[in-house]
Amino acid sequence: MLKEKGIVLTSYEKSSLFRFLSLYLSSVFILLSIIGYLFFENNRASMKSAMKFEMMYQARMLSSKIIMKAMKLKGKHFNKKAFLEGLKHCRFEAGYYDKNKKPLYTEIQQVSRFDKDFFVNNKNCYTITEDKSEHLGVRYIVLKENNLALSFRELQLKIIGYLILCFILMGIVGYFLSRLFLKPVREQIEALDKFISDTTHELNTPISAILMTVQSLKGIETTKMKRLEASAKRLSVMYGSLTYRLEGGTEASENLCLAMIIEERIDFIRELIESKHLLLNLHLEPTMIHMPKRSACRLIDNLISNAIKYSDVEDTITITLKDRVLKVKDTGIGIDKKIQEDIFRRYYRANDERGGFGIGLNIVLSISKAYNIKLELDSIKGKGSIFILTFSDIL
Repeated sequence: MLKEKGIVLTSYEKSSLFRFLSLYLSSVFILLSIIGYLFFENNRASMKSAMKFEMMYQARMLSSKIIMKAMKLKGKHFNKKAFLEGLKHCRFEAGYYDKNKKPLYTEIQQVSRFDKDFFVNNKNCYTITEDKSEHLGVRYIVLKENNLALSFRELQLKIIGYLILCFILMGIVGYFLSRLFLKPVREQIEALDKFISDTTHELNTPISAILMTVQSLKGIETTKMKRLEASAKRLSVMYGSLTYRLEGGTEASENLCLAMIIEERIDFIRELIESKHLLLNLHLEPTMIHMPKRSACRLIDNLISNAIKYSDVEDTITITLKDRVLKVKDTGIGIDKKIQEDIFRRYYRANDERGGFGIGLNIVLSISKAYNIKLELDSIKGKGSIFILTFSDIL
């Protein structure tokens, strides 16, 4: 269990929180991606438009200078190439071409077309200004801009940076909002836990008294005696599960023989098994484990109690311990595949008719996680269930 800012989250609540955040963040990501794309496209179009007007303006300025020079010369000879080379004063590469599209002077390696006044080719911008009067023999003035792609890249990186920052901020807000919504639910669960804790505390004395009284009774029919003892031990097992779940805390681990623990717990609740006329098959090989005895007892108690609870009269329970794998199999009512993941949730009951508090399998799951026990379930509705525990990691 995780404690943060006064809110305690169970594994199921954390799973629900993460599912909510995944859906929320996915929606935020899609929305921000659309906004970022539209913003980028709008800015790219604006940048291209601004670039077009700037280049066309500079081209007209160059054309004006050529016309002015031509008017001053009036047929006099001069170094045309030197004049064109020294003409440029803008940041663009320039090229001057005659009517046959041959360069008079150019800084541009190649121009692919002369039929459009502005176009983009290989991430470079070109503007073409045509002077049909061909002053100084110049028919086309071409300007080339090389940095537009870099400008687009910088814009992309800036937008992505802002989107990531917004995504993180929205994620933080969503996280705290979801925890805020979970707080009333958690408070109700904690109130329920406190109620159960207080109730189980009050039950301890009468349960102990009943068990002691049953052991001292004489002269009662055997059937009635076993029924009474089975009921008392069922109460005792339920009490043990409730106190284990609610008390928490840490215990010292020790080396245990799992087969002996199983036999011990079966002897304790044998009356429960006999009260339903269940056939019990045991196939146990000595297996050493390292964990607290109380946790091991609760693990076995809840697995066997669950098998008893969901078995019908004269069904069979088979417990096998071999190669560090424990299998608890029953031929009872089975579990629908749709709810097999839910049965490990705290306070969840798969069948209200069979009773219980809905914490037994949650305890099994908690202990399995705490001591690295692999827990598996194989169940078919109407045919029974097999709970499989692998102890290979807790030598």
